[in-house]
Amino acid sequence: MNYNKKSIEDIEVAGKRVLCRCDFNVPTKDGKITSDKRIVAAMPTIEYLVNKGAKVILCSHMGKPKGEWKPELSLQVVAKRISELLGKEVVMATDVAGEDSKAKAAALRDGDVMLLENTRYIKGETKNDPELSKALADLADIFVNDAFGTAHRAHSSTAGVADYLPAVSGYLVQKEVSIMGKALANPERPFVAILGGAKVSDKLNVINNLLEKVDTLIIGGGMAYTFLAAQGYSVGKSLVDNEKLDYCKEMLAKAEAKGVKLLLPADTAIAPAFPDPIDGEISVDYVDCTAIPADQMGLDIGPKACAAFAAAAKAAKTVVWNGPMGVFENPTLAKGTIAVAQALADSDAVTIVGGGDSAAACEQLGFANAITHISTGGGASLEFLEGLELPGIACLQDK
Repeated sequence: MNYNKKSIEDIEVAGKRVLCRCDFNVPTKDGKITSDKRIVAAMPTIEYLVNKGAKVILCSHMGKPKGEWKPELSLQVVAKRISELLGKEVVMATDVAGEDSKAKAAALRDGDVMLLENTRYIKGETKNDPELSKALADLADIFVNDAFGTAHRAHSSTAGVADYLPAVSGYLVQKEVSIMGKALANPERPFVAILGGAKVSDKLNVINNLLEKVDTLIIGGGMAYTFLAAQGYSVGKSLVDNEKLDYCKEMLAKAEAKGVKLLLPADTAIAPAFPDPIDGEISVDYVDCTAIPADQMGLDIGPKACAAFAAAAKAAKTVVWNGPMGVFENPTLAKGTIAVAQALADSDAVTIVGGGDSAAACEQLGFANAITHISTGGGASLEFLEGLELPGIACLQDK
C-alpha cells in the first residue's frame, strides 16, 4: 500500500464545498458527551478548512443504529460541542444526504460549517451502497477523510464517496499514515514490536507480518501462555488457545529462521482464578513461566519480564506496541502494562502505540505526551500492522 497520500494542504479548498468524514463516535450519557477527545482531535482539520474559506460539510457515525433513526444516537450533541470549540454556529442537518442536507449545503458561505446526521441511520452506509455514496458526493466538490478509526471499513462515507470526488486526508489520517507507514515500510533499527492482549487468534496475521519486519518481537498478555504451551511448558490454568498451538510453533520456527529475537515473559503473576469483579482485590505470587503450578493461572507479566521488555524497548530506535501485558483493568495486574508504558515514555526511540487498551493505559498514566504517536484507531491500527490495505486510506489520492 502506498502511504504517500495527498492531504488537505495539497489541494485548493477555498470556496469549495468539502465533505469531511470525521470520527465523532463519542461516548454519551443522559444526552451529554462524557469524553470529547475525538471531537477535539478533529479540530485542527476543521479549523484549517474554515480558515481557508472552505464550505465545510462534516459527517460521522455514532454507535450502531443499524439503519434505524435512534434519537439517542443523534449527532446534535456533537454539533453543539463543535460550535463551542469553533466559536461559531455549526448548522445541523436533519438527514444524511436528503433534501435538508442538500438545501443547507447549497446555502453555505465560505467558512461556514454544517454537520450531517449519523451516517449509520442509513442502511446503505455499512454496505458501501453506491447510491448513498453518490448522494453524499453530490453535496460537495472535495472529500477529506480524517477518520482513521473507521479507515479499515469500506463504507459509503469512508471510501465509497471517493469514487465520485477527489479525495485527500485530514491531519489526523495524515499523521497516522506517515508515522505508522514509515515505521512499517522503512523503520529506524533496531525495530521492536510488543504485542499483548488475550488471544493469539486476534493477532495471527499481525504476528506473521511483523516477523517479516522487526528485529525483536515481544509477546505478553494472555497470548504468551499459548506460546509457552507450544514450547512444551505447563502453564496451569492460564488462558491457552489450544487450536493455535501449531501456529505458535510455526511462528517460533519462523522467528528463528529469520534471525528475529522472539521474547516471551520469563516470569508471571499468578493467582488461583481470574479476578471477579475484574477490578476486585486480588493477591498474587510471582513465579517463573516454566514453573506455573497446575492450580494457578498467569494474569500479568512478572518483574523479570518487565525488566527484559523495558531493556529491549530502551535499546530500540523504533517501537510499536499493541495490547496490554495482563488484566490491566485490575490495579494489581496492571504492573506489566504500566512497566511497558513507562519504558516507551523513557525511550529515545520513535514510539507508536496502537489504539484500545494500550492507548488508554498511556493516557491514564500520564505518559501520552512522551509517546511519539498514539493511534486513534484500534481495529484500523491492527489491520495496518497486519499489512492490510485500508479502504479509507487506499481511496485517497497519491502524492
